[in-house]
Amino acid sequence: MSSVLSGIDVLEGDKELQKEFSGNIGVLCHSASVNKSLDHTLQSMIKMFKGQVKKVYGPQHGFVTDVQDNMVETDHTFHPFFKLPVYSLYSETRIPTDEMLEGIDHLFVDLQDVGTRIYTYIYTLTLLLEKCAGKDIEVIVLDRPNPINAKDIEGNILDTNFASFVGRHPIPVRHGLTIGEVACMHQKYWAKEKANLRVIKMKNYSRGMNFEETGLPWVMPSPNLPTVEGCFTFVGTVLFEGTNISEGRGSTRSLEIVGHPKIRPWELEGELKELFSENNLTGFKLRPLNFMPTFQKHAGTACGGYQIHVLDRSAFRPWKVCQLLCQKFYQVLGSDFKYKEDPYEYEFDKNPVDLINGTDKVRMWMESGEGLEKLEEIEEQGRETYMEQRASILLY
Repeated sequence: MSSVLSGIDVLEGDKELQKEFSGNIGVLCHSASVNKSLDHTLQSMIKMFKGQVKKVYGPQHGFVTDVQDNMVETDHTFHPFFKLPVYSLYSETRIPTDEMLEGIDHLFVDLQDVGTRIYTYIYTLTLLLEKCAGKDIEVIVLDRPNPINAKDIEGNILDTNFASFVGRHPIPVRHGLTIGEVACMHQKYWAKEKANLRVIKMKNYSRGMNFEETGLPWVMPSPNLPTVEGCFTFVGTVLFEGTNISEGRGSTRSLEIVGHPKIRPWELEGELKELFSENNLTGFKLRPLNFMPTFQKHAGTACGGYQIHVLDRSAFRPWKVCQLLCQKFYQVLGSDFKYKEDPYEYEFDKNPVDLINGTDKVRMWMESGEGLEKLEEIEEQGRETYMEQRASILLY
């Protein structure tokens, strides 16, 4: 099988396509914006479009992907090597201003998404599309693989009453789209006014591919997702961001391990094995461990917990696994279990765990002690509509 060519690789290899972009260019990108040879997209764009690249934009974590999560903003700057202004779209604004867009004819977007609703890059993209609607600016998405495949769907559909910067649109937790397809969904179903959108599709890509199967190099898209494996577990472990359970930030396997100072992992292991067995959840192993975060939750304090080892990606259902695991922690910890206090991603009046879940129904399920069947009922609400909409825009 031929290696996949991402959008930037396709653009680099098509001289005729390059001729279609004759105006001033802006580029929204980050550290994971690389071609198959690990050259940065901005370098490639400057080489292809000599003198045309005028502005650069960075998402959450910054253009150089060096900043932590949840309202840790990055400044606008001037890049000393590329000699270009870099505007932060995770600063005093998440929406590009008229000044930021002034003079731009073509705005290229090259961001590595991770396939989970609770990840802000797709919302930086859709806010950009909304801002460019009605302007004479073409938005070109250089498509990239969904690292956890673009076939499997999991988790509840977001209730727009709980919309935030970690969930703007009615999609499941594991949405089964590439970032280019998210843009297409936005334009067809969510946008009030259409932008001038073009998606440069990948070549040799199929929906069922996990990232390693693409042959493309992996570069971590944010500081706490260094591995592809972490992208699979993130579908579930992101839930713990809304609680006082550590999701492993401050360790070297963030979002693959979870724990709390009061959890006794060996004592709890048998109960968890039984819980997952009776609910037919397979494809993973919870390995008891102790760890000490160096920053964020429980920094400098020993925690007991588990590393989630993915043994069979096709069988593993991270959302269900982590919802049940969180429910068990809630029951075992009692008053030591706490929800994260707001604000969370610029929302000041809603429980952060509800923003992550995209509903309050999942939290109420957890607190009620009901089983997986009830959770699956919540998961199915709105699924049929989403699947019909998704089917209408698929590019691969």
